Amino acid sequence: MMKLAPAVLFGIAFFWVAAVQAADRPIEDFYGEYAGRSVSASADKLKKRDINVEIKSIRRGFNVSWTTVTFRKGGKARRKSYTIDFRKTKRSGIFQSAMRQDVFGNRTPNDPMRGDPYVWARIRGDTLSVYALIVTSDGSYDMQVYNRTLSPNGMALDFKRFLEGQEIKSVTGELQRIK
Repeated sequence: MMKLAPAVLFGIAFFWVAAVQAADRPIEDFYGEYAGRSVSASADKLKKRDINVEIKSIRRGFNVSWTTVTFRKGGKARRKSYTIDFRKTKRSGIFQSAMRQDVFGNRTPNDPMRGDPYVWARIRGDTLSVYALIVTSDGSYDMQVYNRTLSPNGMALDFKRFLEGQEIKSVTGELQRIK
């Protein structure tokens, strides 16, 4: 019987653990409700935001819903809410949005040539990313990327917005799992 040196065993174990950790998480690991605060940076301004995110199972896919509350001078709050359904594709870890209904009643992605955002999602490791591509009226593009990375207490949020490839906004925060 052949004996393996401890260094070889350690190397094999290290690469096996790294491969397991690098595996993409199943969407079910992201299911839950999260709440927290983030900081937004754009055009030399910093703003705090309250953010709530819910990711849940739906028939034939999953749904991501989120609400952002920004605070203005004088204590006024501005609330924006979004909800998007996603369906599996034939490509592992990539999901298409189902944001509108076609003439047959099927849920399908939006049409970016009409000015609607084309949205898709993917899972890489511990991160669920949602991408929104908007073709602007002059034919250029606006890209928004929402990265939600699982953490021990919830998830880290990293949002970036690009106009013609130039970053114009960044939001980061930590959300706690509340359900």
